Amino acid sequence: MGNLKNVLQKLLKKSNDKKQQPVQTQIITPLKLSLQQSLEEIKRTFGPSPDIIIREIQLGEAASIESAIIYTDGLADVTHLLESVMIEIRQAKLEANDILTDQMIQLLQKKSLSIGEISVVTELQQLYTSVLSGDTAMLFQGSEQGLLLNTRKWNERNVEEPNAQSVVRGPRDGFTENIRTNTALVRRRIKDPNLWMETIQVGRISKTEVALMYMNGIVTDKVLEEVRRRVGRIDIDAIFESGNIEELIQDETFTFFPTVYNTERPDSISSQVLEGRVAIFVDGTPFVLTVPALFTQFFQASEDYYQRADFATLLRMLRFLCFFISLLAPSLYIAVTTFHQELLPPQLLIGLIAAREGVPFPAFIEALLMEVTFEILREAGLRLPKSIGQAVSIVGTLVIGQAAVEAGLVSPSMVIVVSLTAISNFVFPSFSMGIAVRMLRFPVMLLAASFGLFGITVGLIAIVLHLCSLRSFGIPYLSPFGPFNLADQKDSIFRLPQWALYSRPRLISQKNVVRENNPPTPKPK
Repeated sequence: MGNLKNVLQKLLKKSNDKKQQPVQTQIITPLKLSLQQSLEEIKRTFGPSPDIIIREIQLGEAASIESAIIYTDGLADVTHLLESVMIEIRQAKLEANDILTDQMIQLLQKKSLSIGEISVVTELQQLYTSVLSGDTAMLFQGSEQGLLLNTRKWNERNVEEPNAQSVVRGPRDGFTENIRTNTALVRRRIKDPNLWMETIQVGRISKTEVALMYMNGIVTDKVLEEVRRRVGRIDIDAIFESGNIEELIQDETFTFFPTVYNTERPDSISSQVLEGRVAIFVDGTPFVLTVPALFTQFFQASEDYYQRADFATLLRMLRFLCFFISLLAPSLYIAVTTFHQELLPPQLLIGLIAAREGVPFPAFIEALLMEVTFEILREAGLRLPKSIGQAVSIVGTLVIGQAAVEAGLVSPSMVIVVSLTAISNFVFPSFSMGIAVRMLRFPVMLLAASFGLFGITVGLIAIVLHLCSLRSFGIPYLSPFGPFNLADQKDSIFRLPQWALYSRPRLISQKNVVRENNPPTPKPK
């Protein structure tokens, strides 16, 4: 894996050296004094786009002030614009002698218009971006300045329960595709002025709004600066989903394990921000990223903190057990049945041999055939319409499994092992960790078929060494296990009671570590 990584890095470096393109500098075009010249330039830029509405109007008591409004149909609130804003503009006392000065714009901005957000625009590029974001631009004859009115409104999905991360007990609201709705869901939970947010535009063409949210006074300065640097250096045409940001800012590209956490749950983001992490919101997607991300974080669910501590601990131990079952169950079956039959009790061994009698394939080919078949059925169930997707995946698995056993292609024990492996893979709260286990399962199966338990041991050692080498924004990926931190074990495999979670993770937040003012005390008798 290391040689392959070095070869790919050299190829990428050579490709970048040969195909370096000059940096495109953006030409700044100011607004014209002539309203008609500005409108002609705007029409030339947008082309024959019917959804870009340009309407010329006359203002003032004598209708002597030439002006124009520009907005995008479908992104701007046309009803509010025409029924409220335009009435306020027409009722404003504008005189013709204000045409050659900026007093008219100041009068509209500060006194006449009651709309919430108004800004001044002097460049056409800024006007294009704002109009395509749902704002309404107002231009005036004889002025090199215009106004941008916040009239953004478009059809969007309501706040609903996340499908991928449902809970039995806990909040049922989830993020949507609107970045302002998403940030409001977090601010609804954290009503503190130290919850700061920075917004930037990423993507030369898409100009996607990206927001960084963190707790001032809790987040580590080095982590925050590193997040700013990595997000700020992104130079790409378009960003449409948080997965694009994740791939561009992650520490390690050549790894199966995710080093950036994503979720649809506002309560999960709120708790992680309070721990000292940085949340990354991307407009147009309901999945929000948080960094740094640790290995144990992908086995923790929001519901763990809403249940009793003993029950939450049991669930976490079950998830770690399912991690090893999903990773090693087919490999152990292959190794034991191929090389280490003496490890099985005689009755069980006789039963397995009798079940595999007539199967033409070795255990590795048998397991590989079933695993690939199940992956195909799983992907087919996801891509098909919901009304028939689940039926196809369930019925297809039962029919194909039963038919394969009756045809003598696979043994019944292999069907049981593959089914248990697949079910264990669905236990992980994070879908990203499930994908990592699915990809690692096949090379471990190959090692088991080649070297038996020795190959599995070598594979596990390689995985642990690789995990120890990973970092997420400077934080060791395996912490608090490696390096070992006794204080942070209270919220890793075990989840202690709430009164015992009095400190934040030491490596995540190095400022304002204590959550509670009072020291932890045992439960009164």
